[in-house]
Amino acid sequence: MTTTSGHGNVRVASATRLGTTAPSGDAVAVHVQEDGTTAAAVVDGIGHSPRVASVARLLATVMARVSARRGSLAGLLTGTELVVDPGSGDEPEPDAVAVVATATATGDIRIAWVGDCRAYALEEGRLRPLTADHNLAEQLALCGYTGEIPRPAAKWVRTTVRSAVVATVSEAWTRSRLVLLTSDGVHDQVPHAAMEALARTHEDAPQALADALVAAAETGADGVRDDATALVISRA
Repeated sequence: MTTTSGHGNVRVASATRLGTTAPSGDAVAVHVQEDGTTAAAVVDGIGHSPRVASVARLLATVMARVSARRGSLAGLLTGTELVVDPGSGDEPEPDAVAVVATATATGDIRIAWVGDCRAYALEEGRLRPLTADHNLAEQLALCGYTGEIPRPAAKWVRTTVRSAVVATVSEAWTRSRLVLLTSDGVHDQVPHAAMEALARTHEDAPQALADALVAAAETGADGVRDDATALVISRA
């Protein structure tokens, strides 16, 4: 799946490649206000089912629309209200991780995220991470732990959309002319150096960059390939 949109000097493009298990739990949405404020969301639903896919799309749409009006933090936390009640039926309300970016008329791009969706900025040819994953491995490192961190700790997400509150949603901002939002199906399967090279090569072609990033995501050693989603925000 590919999508493009644009308003004024902001262009947004995205691409998604289905993983080994259908349907895709990834979702993207873009909303542009009349004044040109552009918000984009990448949501990675936890699990694979029609319900997960449906809720992920709903979350992305709500987050993008509210973020364009109220900012990325408000947009993400509004999404939280949709899934905070786990439900009382046999199938609990799905959960997700997400990253939201809002490009304003002032030139700022403001980011809010929970979980292990990521944002990057291309600055002088280098792809700089704007986010840090909300997982156990990152938390241990931030707390100064110097021992060996087990590999599964990098997959143990500690903050999700459902559990998000103001104190646990992280924020960042940049004035870079090129910003990437990715699900873990991209950044876990494409080496950082390769992502950086693709960003430099397709710096002026956002759709080509989004397509190239998801195409570069390889199947893991276990034969499983996750859903891969990349969204590119480009300023002229």
